[in-house]
Amino acid sequence: MTTHKTLKAPGESKKEFKNSAFIGHAHPVKNEDEAKEFIKQVKERHSDANHNVSAYLIKNGNNLAMKYNDDGEPAGSSGKPIFKVLELKEIHNAVVVVTRYFGGTKLGFGGLARAYRETAVAAIENAGVIEVHETVNIAIHFEYPQTQQMKNLIQDFGSIILEEYSDEVQFTLEIIKEKENEFIEKLGNLTKNKAKIEYQS
Repeated sequence: MTTHKTLKAPGESKKEFKNSAFIGHAHPVKNEDEAKEFIKQVKERHSDANHNVSAYLIKNGNNLAMKYNDDGEPAGSSGKPIFKVLELKEIHNAVVVVTRYFGGTKLGFGGLARAYRETAVAAIENAGVIEVHETVNIAIHFEYPQTQQMKNLIQDFGSIILEEYSDEVQFTLEIIKEKENEFIEKLGNLTKNKAKIEYQS
């Protein structure tokens, strides 16, 4: 799978169920260590809360890390519903923490699951979801007159990371992996196979 969804930015939400306050925190992360660190920060910020329930789902290549924690709530009533939101929305490399300040009225198992799920969904919606494509880095060398044509071509396949101008032009590119072969073919047609291509590690 060369594309996945993740969070666009950090997001927050606030909801109230039977006088209990629920605060959702959603955050994009690159790895499990970042997820654990974010959970720790939220717990420190809301150390006076009754519960800081968390879940994360991280996938990098073949490495998969997923975990949820009820943080003192009845087993399966809170962490799992948050995790299920990430799973069903197919959001990877994200962590969600929902903080609860108890308001005196018990919600019951179903009420808790709904409260945590809805707060998590609202935090994720506030963060925004984006699709991330797997990319390859390529450096291309070509003649000056082709610069604008080259820029026009690249915008359909990826983006320019670096532009260097000397006796020739060198662009360092980030190309969407799924479109790589089509890009190389069109590049060859545009430059009559004169553009020099180097793959970057």
